[in-house]
Amino acid sequence: MSAGQIKIVTIKIRISHLVSSICLLLGLLFMASKTWAVEPYEIVTNSGVSEKNLSKSSLRAIFGMRLHTWPDGNPIHVFVLPDDAPLHIAFSKEKLNIFPYQLRAAWDRLVFSGTGQAPETVASLEEMLAKVGSTPGAIGYLTRSRMNGSVNVLHVK
Repeated sequence: MSAGQIKIVTIKIRISHLVSSICLLLGLLFMASKTWAVEPYEIVTNSGVSEKNLSKSSLRAIFGMRLHTWPDGNPIHVFVLPDDAPLHIAFSKEKLNIFPYQLRAAWDRLVFSGTGQAPETVASLEEMLAKVGSTPGAIGYLTRSRMNGSVNVLHVK
């Protein structure tokens, strides 16, 4: 083999290693993004909320900040995670059938027009549990592993 042929073979080997590394990295990133949202989660309410079942349209109205009271007349207090939180993204897409940026745009319209307010954003699942558990009429969402007796699961029909 000549020196030129050896260089070509070396370059091909390096390119092959680079392509393999990129494919491995992309595969790991894809798997990691899926594992963030796969932990089972539930829609939860404060233990004082008597509702146990809710229609999907009512859930969308609550998180769209268009429905303000429970059927018994008590006010609803909505808590959400930050827009970029994996659980918020999964919840928005799977339960509300809307992208988080669309939800944020609807909330911003309410706030800037003076016709409503956005839900309260909490920084973590621990804070979500604490706020929903201690706020009468509260609703939010939690992973099953974080739930305790201070919240009730709300079933969406």
